[in-house]
Amino acid sequence: MKIACLFAALAASLVSAQELQQAAGVPYEVRHVQGNVYMFASTLGNIAIQVGKDPGHDGVLLVDTGPARLRNTILGEIRKLSSEPVRFMIVTSPDADHNGANEVLLKPASSRNFQTQSDIALFAQDNILQRFSRAGSGVPSDAWPTLTFLDEKSFAFNGEAIQIIAEKNAHTDGDSIVLFRGSNVIAAGDIFLTTGYPVIDVQRGGSIEGEVKALNHILDLTVPRSMQEGGTMVIPGHGRLCDEADVTDYRDMLTIIRDRVQDMLRKGKTLEEVQAARLSRDYDRRYSTSSWSGDMFVEAVYRSLKSK
Repeated sequence: MKIACLFAALAASLVSAQELQQAAGVPYEVRHVQGNVYMFASTLGNIAIQVGKDPGHDGVLLVDTGPARLRNTILGEIRKLSSEPVRFMIVTSPDADHNGANEVLLKPASSRNFQTQSDIALFAQDNILQRFSRAGSGVPSDAWPTLTFLDEKSFAFNGEAIQIIAEKNAHTDGDSIVLFRGSNVIAAGDIFLTTGYPVIDVQRGGSIEGEVKALNHILDLTVPRSMQEGGTMVIPGHGRLCDEADVTDYRDMLTIIRDRVQDMLRKGKTLEEVQAARLSRDYDRRYSTSSWSGDMFVEAVYRSLKSK
């Protein structure tokens, strides 16, 4: 993932800096979202943790595994929530900050009684397995998904229905969202961020149209408590916990920028002319970062629309 999530931004949007813990120099916190779902939030990205309430029958499910450097911290925080083993892991993106700990979580070296590789099912959209298994990918086979799906996978775990839904050609061609129906929580992966513009990775099948479509689908699944607030909670790939209103604002921002770029394309404008128009300027203060600036985002939108 290209976006650098700054400590100051996370501290302002999640909790006060005094409440954040530190692990390997990374600020993080664990908070209860609602129902069975918790959120491990760090400046390197978010992980959804679902735990059950029936010892001996339930277990732990993770949505994304985070970077490898936080592996011991993640395991320690899981142990505070449940003594049951991790039974399922779901990867929402091919990016290393979402799956970098796959191998070490599947084969923990310092906790032999915690779990073994054969105990865990690792789900991902099929394009992620195709990408990981290509020669030269650099991803060890022990970190590859063990179960894949094309469009959707549904199953029951910890007393609630779970839906994994492919959102193809959004950030990449392998994105997914996860809906915890009983807890009324959605883990959105890098389709939705509060720390910056979405990275439209055109080379890996991403597109602005797919991104907007995916956000609209998330909004179809959310049910607010009142006035667009509360109700279904949405865990972004990076940043603070959100609800429907936050996703709506993000979708609207992307739609406005997309339409501006599309209008200039129809007028035959070049990329240089589009960038000179500074079409994202009214949102850059909020979403532009040094690693994924407004200009970079507009270029990705331009190339995505032009290729279409």
